[in-house]
Order: sequence, then C-alpha cells, then structure tokens
Amino acid sequence: MNLRNQPGPELIGIDKKHVWHHLTQHHAFATNDPLIIAEGKGMVVTDVNGREFLDATSGGVWSVNVGYGRKQIADAVADQLTKMCYYAGTGGTVPGAKFAERLVEKMPGMNRVYFSNSGSEANEKGYKMVRQRSHTQAADGKYKIIYRNRDYHGTTIGALGSTGQSQRQEHYGPFAPGFAEFTNCCCYRCPFGKTYGECGIECAKDLERVILEEGPDSVGSVVLEPITAGGGVIAPVPEYFPIIADTCRKYDVLIHIDEVVCGFGRTGKWFGYQHFCVEPDIVTLAKGAASGYAAISCTVTTEALFDDFKQNPSDPLDYFRDISTFGGCAGGHAAALENLAILEEEKLVENAKEVGAYLLEALNELKDKHSVIGDVRGRGLLAGVELVNDKETREPADEGYAVRVGAYCKRQGLLIGRTNRGLEGFNNTLCLTPALIAGRSDIDQIIAILDKALQDTPQS
Repeated sequence: MNLRNQPGPELIGIDKKHVWHHLTQHHAFATNDPLIIAEGKGMVVTDVNGREFLDATSGGVWSVNVGYGRKQIADAVADQLTKMCYYAGTGGTVPGAKFAERLVEKMPGMNRVYFSNSGSEANEKGYKMVRQRSHTQAADGKYKIIYRNRDYHGTTIGALGSTGQSQRQEHYGPFAPGFAEFTNCCCYRCPFGKTYGECGIECAKDLERVILEEGPDSVGSVVLEPITAGGGVIAPVPEYFPIIADTCRKYDVLIHIDEVVCGFGRTGKWFGYQHFCVEPDIVTLAKGAASGYAAISCTVTTEALFDDFKQNPSDPLDYFRDISTFGGCAGGHAAALENLAILEEEKLVENAKEVGAYLLEALNELKDKHSVIGDVRGRGLLAGVELVNDKETREPADEGYAVRVGAYCKRQGLLIGRTNRGLEGFNNTLCLTPALIAGRSDIDQIIAILDKALQDTPQS
C-alpha cells in the first residue's frame, strides 16, 4: 500500500485503527482526530490535512533544537548509513569517536561518553554505574540514589523509581529499591513556606536530611535536572547548587546531572548545569543531542569515574558489563555531530540566550495583564507559565483549564506544551520551548496567540 499520496482523512483513519499514541486517552478519538504531522520546515509543521502550525514545543517533547528540514543533517545520516550503518558498542564508529571528542570539549571536567538511544536509558546507565561501583570499589555499599521532587528522569521502571512526579509513577510500581526523594526548589511554592531572600535555602539543605536518614554509607549519588523541566520549569536560585555540591563532597556522593531537556543550548548555555556552580560526575544527554533527526543519548562521566571500572583486570566482573543495542547506530552519531556543527555555526546557543530573554520579558508582561498567570519561570528558550485561580492565594488552576488554553492555541495555529498528568493538583503550567532558531517575530506570534487564548478561554 502506497501511503505517500493518500489523503489526510484516510491516513487519520489508518492511524486511529492501528497506532497507540503516547500520553493519550484514546477515548477522545471517538469524537476527535489525532494530530498527524506530515512535514516540517524551520519552526512550522504541517499536518496531513495541509494545516500549518507554529511549533513552540520543538517536536512536542522539546527535542528539535535546530528546527525542521535540516538537509545537512539528513545528508550526513544518509551518507553514514550507506557507508556503515551500525556496529555494537563493543567496537566503535567514526562519527561516534568524533562526536565524543567534540562533546567533551564543551564539558570541562568530563571525558568519557557512553552511547545509548534514549534519555531513560542514559539515566539507567548512570544508575548502574553507581550500583556497580558500590559493589566493586572503596564505595562499597553506597548504592542508593537520591532524586528531587518534581524532577523527571525517564519512563523505564528504574527511571520512574527516581522520578518525583507521583502521577507518572501511579500504577507502574513496585519500583526497584534504593531510591529516596528530597524536596523541590520551587520558590513560588516554597515547600518550607519561606520567601527567597529571607530563607536559608532549606530546599538545598534538605538533601543532607535525606542522606542522613538513609545513611551516608549507603548513598551513592544524587540525580537532578539543572532546571526542572516537565515538573513545572523550575530554575534554582544561585545559592542552591553550591550547597548541593558541598553536601555531596561532605558525604562522598556522586553528582548526576540529567541534561536530557536542558542540554545542547536550550537554556542559553551549552548545558544547563553551566549556569550554576557545580562540577558533575555524571551528565546524561538525549533530546537535543541530534535534534530528533536520529535516536541517540549519552551518559558522560569524568575520567576518575571511568577509572573505577578498570582497576582489577584479573576480576572477570570488574568492568562496566552493560550494553545498549542501538547505542551502536552510526546514524545517530553522524546526526549528533552535524547537529553540533549547526549549533556552533549559527550561534544558536547565543540566540537561545538572547531570544529567550525576550520571551521571558514578554511573558512577564502577560503576567501583569492576566490575573490567571501566577508565575513566569525559566531560562533561555525553556519557559513556564503557571496558571492560578487567584494571584493572592496562589490557588492552582485546574488542569482542564490548561488543556483548554492549549486547545485554543492549537486552533489558532500554535502548538504549546504543558505539565501533563505528572503532579496531582499542579498540572497547571504551560510550557514554551521553541526551537533555538526562534527569532523575535516568532516570539511575538507566540505571545499574541497566547494572550488571546488567556483572554478568551473561560476558567470553568
């Protein structure tokens, strides 16, 4: 069957009959159609019915950092696949070696790159490194991993066990033991009822409480997003990460930074952690690594951590005994290498910083205009707009309202994101994550449609 020239309605029918969509209650398709994207160019995508949308989600899950239609990446992948498509990670590939070298140049202090195929898997590899190290090194017994409330680290059972979003975990347990949670760092909804400037950064100091409760001799690492993304777009205050780092040094705890969303320029620096005073031991990357043009993820470590897995060659179990089948796909390596070149050549990291500041300024103007906006948060082209019923009480708006605002924007030709069934009672943040190629005119269009949506959409 040739699908290339089939009309939109026919393709939608096929999709409804056979495709199981992510994060979707399919009962809705009894009266509505799924969005099926046929083409993309720059920041605009076109569905199978020919309707165009300005995409302020970078592919729905914040991945297409360099925008759609990059022939330069497609050609590099095609050339590589023709020459040599795949070899298992027990060996290597030419673009894999080149990309690893180019990547760590942008990450002072980091030196080794382990390839896999998704952010969830990249985090799993980091956890396995911590667990194996606890059995074979002087860190014997330090196997527990501390994670932060509202952070998200992936969709596998292991990664979900380290995810601070209760609704995402619901119905998928029991989870692996050895994970423990400490509090989030959202100043707008301070877990300690404090106000920044008058507090003691209790949100960071809470890590020490959990380490002591779990037992310092049992805690191997803490995993954190540099800026909480899907949990509400929460950037920590400047004092936060120095306290986290000091606590980790005090108790010999590895620092694992999950850059799956923030990495590759999204926040206006190459990596989100580079905004803060922290030197990680493990950094995990995916999404923007190849801008969605091919599947690739990376678990990047220091040389010191790497050395822990080669100290006793006489022991047949004393090396990192793990594998990722699709970490050996040379097309992903080639796409990542070309993606990196585009980010550099077009100065897209700098653009994210500049245009991102313009976006946040415009969103704050909307906040002054609309009583439903309680808070605007973010860094670079990662922005969150928290919706409330009352600015004084900060009562969160219902998730249904956020859904309706997003639907209004879609009808007007704009795709935006939102916190989605992750935090009961707090799925009220709109998420704006346009591609790093965005210009001020794109931001103006996004703001104009969002302004109208907030004006015209009833809260009940």
